[in-house]
Amino acid sequence: MPAVSKGDGMRGLAVFISDIRNCKSKEAEIKRINKELANIRSKFKGDKALDGYSKKKYVCKLLFIFLLGHDIDFGHMEAVNLLSSNRYTEKQIGYLFISVLVNSNSELIRLINNAIKNDLASRNPTFMGLALHCIANVGSREMAEAFAGEIPKILVAGDTMDSVKQSAALCLLRLYRASPDLVPMGDWTSRVVHLLNDQHLGVVTAATSLITTLAQKNPEEFKTSVSLAVSRLSRIVTSASTDLQDYTYYFVPAPWLSVKLLRLLQCYPPPEDPAVRGRLTECLETILNKAQEPPKSKKVQHSNAKNAVLFEAISLIIHHDSEPNLLVRACNQLGQFLQHRETNLRYLALESMCTLASSEFSHEAVKTHIDTVINALKTERDVSVRQRAVDLLYAMCDRSNAQQIVAEMLSYLETADYSIREEIVLKVAILAEKYAVDYTWYVDTILNLIRIAGDYVSEEVWYRVIQIVINRDDVQGYAAKTVFEALQAPACHENLVKVGGYILGEFGNLIAGDPRSSPLIQFDLLHSKFHLCSVPTRALLLSTYIKFVNLFPEVKTTIQDVLRSDSQLKNADVELQQRAVEYLRLSSVASTDILATVLEEMPPFPERESSILAKLKKKKGPSTVTDLEEAKRERSVDVNGAPEPAPASASAASTPSPSADLLGLGAAPPAPTGPPPSAGGLLVDVFSDSASAVAPLAPGSEDNFARFVCKNNGVLFENQLLQIGLKSEFRQNLGRMFIFYGNKTSTQFLNFTPTLICADDLQANLNLQTKPVDPTVDGGAQVQQVVNIECVSDFTEAPVLNIQFRYGGTFQNVSVKLPITLNKFFQPTEMASQDFFQRWKQLSNPQQEVQSIFKAKHPMDTEITKAKLLLGRSSDLGQHSLKKLILTLQTLWALASSTPKPPRLDACCVWSRICKLRCTGSRCAQARTLFPRGYVTYCRSSFNPMQAVGLCVLFPCVSATLGDHTAHSTMEHLSTCTSSLGPGRGWDTKGLLTGTTAGLPVQGGPGSMKSRQPVVQSTN
Repeated sequence: MPAVSKGDGMRGLAVFISDIRNCKSKEAEIKRINKELANIRSKFKGDKALDGYSKKKYVCKLLFIFLLGHDIDFGHMEAVNLLSSNRYTEKQIGYLFISVLVNSNSELIRLINNAIKNDLASRNPTFMGLALHCIANVGSREMAEAFAGEIPKILVAGDTMDSVKQSAALCLLRLYRASPDLVPMGDWTSRVVHLLNDQHLGVVTAATSLITTLAQKNPEEFKTSVSLAVSRLSRIVTSASTDLQDYTYYFVPAPWLSVKLLRLLQCYPPPEDPAVRGRLTECLETILNKAQEPPKSKKVQHSNAKNAVLFEAISLIIHHDSEPNLLVRACNQLGQFLQHRETNLRYLALESMCTLASSEFSHEAVKTHIDTVINALKTERDVSVRQRAVDLLYAMCDRSNAQQIVAEMLSYLETADYSIREEIVLKVAILAEKYAVDYTWYVDTILNLIRIAGDYVSEEVWYRVIQIVINRDDVQGYAAKTVFEALQAPACHENLVKVGGYILGEFGNLIAGDPRSSPLIQFDLLHSKFHLCSVPTRALLLSTYIKFVNLFPEVKTTIQDVLRSDSQLKNADVELQQRAVEYLRLSSVASTDILATVLEEMPPFPERESSILAKLKKKKGPSTVTDLEEAKRERSVDVNGAPEPAPASASAASTPSPSADLLGLGAAPPAPTGPPPSAGGLLVDVFSDSASAVAPLAPGSEDNFARFVCKNNGVLFENQLLQIGLKSEFRQNLGRMFIFYGNKTSTQFLNFTPTLICADDLQANLNLQTKPVDPTVDGGAQVQQVVNIECVSDFTEAPVLNIQFRYGGTFQNVSVKLPITLNKFFQPTEMASQDFFQRWKQLSNPQQEVQSIFKAKHPMDTEITKAKLLLGRSSDLGQHSLKKLILTLQTLWALASSTPKPPRLDACCVWSRICKLRCTGSRCAQARTLFPRGYVTYCRSSFNPMQAVGLCVLFPCVSATLGDHTAHSTMEHLSTCTSSLGPGRGWDTKGLLTGTTAGLPVQGGPGSMKSRQPVVQSTN
């Protein structure tokens, strides 16, 4: 920087600043500033031209006034004029004023850009540095458009000075971060990589920052930087502190450059070149060895610089996850930091070990520090360090130490900070189920969890324990007994009452033989909690009471008295009132057989992913280690073929448990049908990413493909790493499909390449045009790909979507069928019946009629086929379709009647049972029990017109179970009911009698809370 001459002291500025500092009040300061602003304004507007020194002085005063917090609305043009000066100090003040005060939308931007272009073209390194600093400070999109193509040329030019190269690299980095789409990738990208070999370490440091950012978005463009970065890192690590005197910081050679180089290497998988890989391994070993050496200085700056390089090296070791020796050494080094007196080091050690625990090579080494981590959980003063200790315990947990870790976390939960209690509850619930060998221990753990931190137990947790108890017969009796004993405590949390009400309502009969838990005692115990609970819990308890009527007839009278009380029948809450009325009526009218059928035990829940993990991810954010842990566990199962051993219990071995893995992520993959791959084959699969190898279709993708035949939106494929979603639209022979690729982990996907593969005969019939996708998918991020489709001719096969990417150094290859089927391009034609039959009769040519006769693969059962044709499959329509149907019927009823508000229509128990008949194997036998002729007569007399319409829709189910004569008689009565709507508003039951409308199963069964709640609320 040029020396400041003696005349550049600006005595007037010094006097003004002194006057401001001597002001004794705010009013005096404002008065002095206003006086100075008036003087400056008069000088700028005066007839006498100001010299450069005066302009610089007055612009400096305006800048100082602005920094004091006052608005400046003039002087900008004078600052721009200073840019054309040839004196350094004047140009410097002009650029400083513009960087601070000029808005990116200012009208002077064009003049400023012209001045900057002149300075960049001047080849004066001082002026070029000032211009580049101004561009970086402003960083507007207009400046990026003007200079994004110019700065790379300056950066890679051979005659550019080192200081200008530094400024150019950092300026380009600023523009790329602000407007990445405006920075073109060109020939300069290959030349900028070679700046890593520059002799000036300042240039190397600036270039490394730029390359690291660019490589995250365009890894292939900067792939050659890996070998150069390793070479430069090796020279720094092996050099003595005296070799790099200008860049040695407290006996640590070039620590900032070392950290940046290590971060650059984390953008890529381990080097494939053995020489480069060996050299990098030597560098990392040297860094770990230096960490064991005694410190060369006692000052904190030395330890900070040394540890900064060490932790970044450990992060690279964890990222590569390919050297067992380095991983174990890194774990041991971090273990020493766990007992360090410096809090920040303990925090960083715990955080890094959380990630190390997910590696198959270092997981056992991390477990050796369990006692130290537990001690940190108990004794640490800093809550953030205790939270990292909880994360590490969660990450290192497996079947060998699950009970110890869960017990320690429960013990800590009693005194834990309120901010992390909910997170600990979720983790305890996940670990307790995932590693439960004996499910009685799981039940005890969850009940203890509710007792300790009931306010922080979310609905997902107690929902899950209900699912597990219902799905496992061997634990139902124990659960009923345990929850009964827990409810006897004087103060019970409401979540415990919910669990107790549900379990006793389903399995209370298993402990009713004990006089201490007789039916009446169970009812009295639950009802004693009734008045203390919220409305949803009271509604659940009412459902439990009606269950007791079926399980224990001896308490029927007592329960009916409760339901008949004014506090229930006249309850201000409409939900409680309705349940009480319906349950009372059901218990009074229905026979014992009907009650037994309607209120039977809940069926096992279908196997599905638990929502607890999703809630934990949402609470922790996308950077949580849970994603990385689960993904790497899956990778260790898939690649190395060594999943964790299953529980040794006989029941677990004989009966597959749908709740064996709460996360839904740790299940072993399906057993392969062919011979197991050899070790060599595994190594090729892990370390080779040949794009020519297309993976076979992913397991379960065929089922997902079938679901998309009749729908356009949804999730096509999902595993622990990747989720593929679709959203498509079709019109005539054209279509457009949006494919969403979601990264479910916290680690980047590198070299992400989706490819559409079409067979030769398919290419002639289907034109597909795809847009490229960003090759890097950040952790927790989602990218979109657009596919334009044109159907040229009919086709039968579907294209295959192949996705290849690298995750944590491992090559991933996934293939799924893309649901593009011929029916997507069908177009409906509307015509009257006369036109249809007229066209039908015209179809007389031989080519217009096709008949195919083929031999069936399996014998056909006439009765079963007839029943399926009448009723359809139970999975055709679900609860959602039932809601839509009832909502449609209510809307029609509101339009047809003069009532301004449609009547309330609920999926009552009887109706639910009608729908559920289709799900059972012995349909006819249950139907005769459920629908005797007398009960149908009751239905005729008690159903209102709206419910009659609903039963008409369910006619095929009724017809198949009652017989045609009784069903037609019932339909005739329903036709009479609906005829009261008036002329032209009645329902034509003849069409329903001859139709094949599918029945509607109600999800959740008769005993669930869902089937008690209204399916559709009345709306205006």
